[in-house]
This record gives sequence, C-alpha cells and structure tokens, in this order.
Amino acid sequence: MEAAGQFISQHWRQAIEVTILWVIFYNTYLYFRATRGARIFTALVGFYIGMTLLSGWLDLTVIGWLLKYVSVILAIALIIIFQPELRRALAELGSHRFFSSMNEKTRARFADLLIEVAENLSRKRTGALIAIERSIDLKQYLETGTILDSQLSPELVYTIFHSGTTLHDGGMIVRISDERIAGAGCVFPLIQRELSDQSIGLRHRAGMGITEESDAIALVVSEETGAISLAINGKLERDLEKAELRERLNELLSNQDSEEEEDEDGES
Repeated sequence: MEAAGQFISQHWRQAIEVTILWVIFYNTYLYFRATRGARIFTALVGFYIGMTLLSGWLDLTVIGWLLKYVSVILAIALIIIFQPELRRALAELGSHRFFSSMNEKTRARFADLLIEVAENLSRKRTGALIAIERSIDLKQYLETGTILDSQLSPELVYTIFHSGTTLHDGGMIVRISDERIAGAGCVFPLIQRELSDQSIGLRHRAGMGITEESDAIALVVSEETGAISLAINGKLERDLEKAELRERLNELLSNQDSEEEEDEDGES
C-alpha cells in the first residue's frame, strides 16, 4: 500500500495529463470522423507512422531526416483539409447569445409564423430553403444573394420560392432578432460530411451545410413531396408534422433563451 501511495503521489500529474489528452483526442475524433477529409487524414497519418517506424527499424537516416520536415508540411496540410470544420468549431466557440429578450409570447408568435410559412409551401409543393439566423452573423452568405429587408409573411415567401421567380433556386435568410427576411437567392455551403443516405438532395444538403457552418436553423421544404425538414448543427430531421415542427422550434428557441439566462446568472 505504501508503494502504491508513493507511485500515485509521484505520477498523479502524468495521469491527469493523459486523461486530458485522451479526452481532447477522443472528442476531436468524434467531431471529424464523418467528414470528407477523415479518410485523407487517416491515410496521411498512417503513412507517416509507418515510414517513421520503418526508418527507425532499418536505421534509414535520410528518410528519418526527411520525415522531421514532412511533419511540418503534414500539419499545414491537415489545417487546409479540415478548414471548414475548424471554421465551424471556432464559430461555435466565439458565438454570442443575444436574443434572450424574446419572451414566450414573442417566441410562440415567431414559431407560428414559421409553421404557417412552411405549411403554405408544403401544401403547394413549393421547394424552399430558409436559414433562420441566430447568434452567428450570416452576412457572408447574405452577400451572395439579394438583400430584401422585408417583413416575413407566407405570401411573400411563396412568391420568392415560386418556380417562375429569379430567386427561387437560392436560400432565404430570416433574422430572428427582428423577424424579417434579410435576403433571398443566397448561396449556402453544402455539408462537408459524407452522407450514407444518397436520397438527400442539394437543397437539404445546403440546409445541413449552413447549420454546420453556423448556429442557424434551416427550414427545408421538399419540392417533390412537400415534406418539411429541419436542419440543426449539420443534422437533418426529416418529414416533420405540424406538432413536431412546433415542438422543435419552441425547444430550440427556449434552449437558446435558457443558455443566455444561465450565462447571465453566472456573471452576476
């Protein structure tokens, strides 16, 4: 027991370091494993480790010397490969919660308006992609389309997404702060992860992509079936009924409010 106590007292810092590193590497793996660059990353790291072991085993001095410099290039290559994922992670880390002033009545009215918009589009089988801007600014995507700054209404949204209009192919951005349409005809990024379901079309992939790059909520209506879907954090919730859509929207807005209230309580 005494020996065990001495061992723990001497190496407890190393144990903490190993635990912290394991948590970091494991969560990094979970974050990046389904991305397009995951296979490239695995191949590069596997090749590097294999060559390092081979050069050490066979005492290949020149290859070992080259590998030291290749490691720097490998690090830069990984930053380039995972640039979208890193940008999203930094965006989430630096995001600010700012609309806690949206009370329950206002939140319910806004959710009802979005549901009315979605049902109107669904009933008429009009495909649509609407990004609801939250704390992360979507200005860079707004600049790819046409700035409107108009009041949100089912009639205007249907007119914009009608197949005969110029803006129907792009995405719409709705500001949650003032419940207005910021712009339409915007180009959203496609999701970076590989999807096992190949039936997911470009409109849904763009909805997942904009929520992967920001904290926005994407409302997607299928042109073929009229089905309503929500995209959150790069994940797609498909074929939502009215009650399900209402519950999810209220939950997402309530969670945002709760996070802000917790931050304010912590600061006070």
